[in-house]
Amino acid sequence: MRVNRTVRAALMLGAATIWALPATAQDTVTELDEVVLGKSKREVRTDTARSETNVDQDEIEDRQASTIAELTDSVPGVTLINGQSPQGSGINIRGFGANSTYGSDQKVLIQVDDADVGAEELYRIGTQLFTDPALYKQVTVIRGMAGTFEYGSGVIGGLVRLETKDASDFTGGVPGFKLRQTLQFSTNGDGTTSSTIMAWQPTHDFEVLGNFTYATQDEQVDGSGAVIGNSSFELPSWQLKAKKTFGDGDHSLSFSITETASDDKDVPYDSFMTTGGSFGNVDRKTHQRTATLAYNYNPVGNDMVDLDVILSYADQKIEQSYIPGSSPLEGTPTFPRLLPLVNADHRYETTKLTFKNTARFETGTVFHNLRAGVEFKHKKRRDASSAPGGTDERIALFVVDDMSIGERLTLTPALRYETQNIGNDAASYTNDALMGGVSAHYRIGNGFAVFGSLAYTENLPIIDDMTTPAYMTQSEKASTVELGFSYDRLDVFTPGDDLSFKATAYKTKVWDVTSYTSATMMPVTDIELEGLELEAAYSLSSGLYMDLNANIQRGRETAPAPGGYWRGIPANQLRLTVGKRWQEELDLSWEVVANARMKRATTPTPSNVVHNLRGTYRPQSGVLKGTELRVGVENLLDLDYTPHLATRKAPGRTIKFTLAKTF
Repeated sequence: MRVNRTVRAALMLGAATIWALPATAQDTVTELDEVVLGKSKREVRTDTARSETNVDQDEIEDRQASTIAELTDSVPGVTLINGQSPQGSGINIRGFGANSTYGSDQKVLIQVDDADVGAEELYRIGTQLFTDPALYKQVTVIRGMAGTFEYGSGVIGGLVRLETKDASDFTGGVPGFKLRQTLQFSTNGDGTTSSTIMAWQPTHDFEVLGNFTYATQDEQVDGSGAVIGNSSFELPSWQLKAKKTFGDGDHSLSFSITETASDDKDVPYDSFMTTGGSFGNVDRKTHQRTATLAYNYNPVGNDMVDLDVILSYADQKIEQSYIPGSSPLEGTPTFPRLLPLVNADHRYETTKLTFKNTARFETGTVFHNLRAGVEFKHKKRRDASSAPGGTDERIALFVVDDMSIGERLTLTPALRYETQNIGNDAASYTNDALMGGVSAHYRIGNGFAVFGSLAYTENLPIIDDMTTPAYMTQSEKASTVELGFSYDRLDVFTPGDDLSFKATAYKTKVWDVTSYTSATMMPVTDIELEGLELEAAYSLSSGLYMDLNANIQRGRETAPAPGGYWRGIPANQLRLTVGKRWQEELDLSWEVVANARMKRATTPTPSNVVHNLRGTYRPQSGVLKGTELRVGVENLLDLDYTPHLATRKAPGRTIKFTLAKTF
């Protein structure tokens, strides 16, 4: 099994120590010089065949993001849809996710502490990532299908998993109390954010964390100085999390709840701003809450049992009322049909219970990390004029086995079987699907590895399509093949340097499509995509580092009209970060984001190059010890542009400043 670079460094140091030991125990042990390793902003996951990226706590704080979407856009293959504000925003992964008509196409799965969040295909309303980044310590993004079968079905674009903070992240696992206060300011839109975290650990086996975050922003301006419509927000969020370990440390019980709400007055109903205001304005309240209760049993000395029982609940409410006189269609024959749409309230409640066990064992020369479980899921949707109500009940069985064969090969077969009963008082339907795939990772030697995967999934019918009976027995189907190679090694060019690289090529086919057949879009039933994702990181012991990633993608609508350009394809992108660290005290970096011209797209966009600067200062002594100061400049050259797939212009130059202190 591959060990990460920290463990490798420890093994290298340990080997050097053993080599330095003299032949007799009476001799003096030779002292060794300290080994200093370089460190990039983000680790490239060369140890797995999955296309996976982890955005950790340090990077979350470094980026000073205002929304969750702004944390994920630095991942290759991920593109923002109006990600600078919670309303009308979302993410696109490998050509799927949010679009300018619906907030979600159900092909990107988002989870908060294992709870499935996000609405279905709400017309002109985008709330796919309606939460505050200050609540989370890690964001994991999996692109494509490989690695998603234990979390859900229909994950064609990818998976975003958000993990909330724990009290022990601040107490270090030692009994005591910690208070962390963060204040953030941004010049474009006069944005302010205050985040207060209280972490209490009265004993070694019990911890509690409370977090209250309040973020507000006025309307932003673009690079030309023009106001960006629908870019203001006021977002209070809070979190409560507790964990108790008992027995001999074999048992643990944890509970977490997060809540984010907004109360927007006189805002466009069309949060994507693509209809010229014809829908008029509304007062809109949005309320999202997630709660998770988790039990773990992991007996010491028994590798066959590591049981997780997770009960999760997600609730999203959208209440809106039309502002009289705000629509130019008022008084026309069309308006009576429009009014029920803009006055509609929506609510989604998703309850999920998961039993999952991880068994670690050997069969001959094969070491297994076997995860198997059963999942029960109940989704309820309130009836509205443009969104039929109903329930979606599912039961899923899944098994994933990471098999390490010898020292070089890891083979991972995965299966998921899911049954569904979906309907309302008018009709009900039953569907099922068997999905799965296999991935392989082989270490050639000298730091090189090759990998590949085959996967097949189905996106079962959704409540939103209840008014189209033909869609209620037709699942959307997709297959993906991935191939790639990686390199990861220390001391490549000079002692203490670290170079890692990963290239992944993929091809995805989707058929029996039902998501893109609205009156405003030409229907499409079959799609083919192919792409190349590159990730690289290089660092020196002196503190210099470089991170690079790139995404190149093409797509076609192959039916019913072969050869059409796939409307969800993002722009080809190259992102380069160059920086330097001075131990733990100072980190300065320059980021360049280059997007290619999209001339064949439904909405062509020109190329653009955006520059961002970031700096973090952590005094290690004196009265400021424990204080963190961050400064960032986004869109340094004040470029006036609209990102491809976005419906609003990007913000102009924005200076951000953050002050944080842990007491």
